[in-house]
Amino acid sequence: MWIRQCILLVFVVFVFFHIFAISVAAKSGRAITDLEIAEKKSSCNADIVSGLWGRRCKSSMIEKENCALRCLSSQCYDYIYGGDPLEEGERNHIRWQEFKYCMHRSSLGESLDGVKGAFNDY
Repeated sequence: MWIRQCILLVFVVFVFFHIFAISVAAKSGRAITDLEIAEKKSSCNADIVSGLWGRRCKSSMIEKENCALRCLSSQCYDYIYGGDPLEEGERNHIRWQEFKYCMHRSSLGESLDGVKGAFNDY
């Protein structure tokens, strides 16, 4: 039992280190990269699987994805998905691009005006 607790503690420290590193990079005057977004999303998914986000986030794949997006950026989630969360069977390509664009703009401290709908022609 003690070994499991140590492994969990190491995992939690690792996750927080990555989140801290990404947040520091985001405040460095450069945009968050797609790789940093992917790393943070992976960390968010690990937290969801471990139960840190509650039972609802583990109830279905679509709930897990909505929770992962909120974990990545609650501000961008509310801006892009708020009031219209992902639903079963929905193709997420355009809103995912908008979400990442929102994260890029937000990491630079830029306005989010024009982010929603920026990829509708694609």
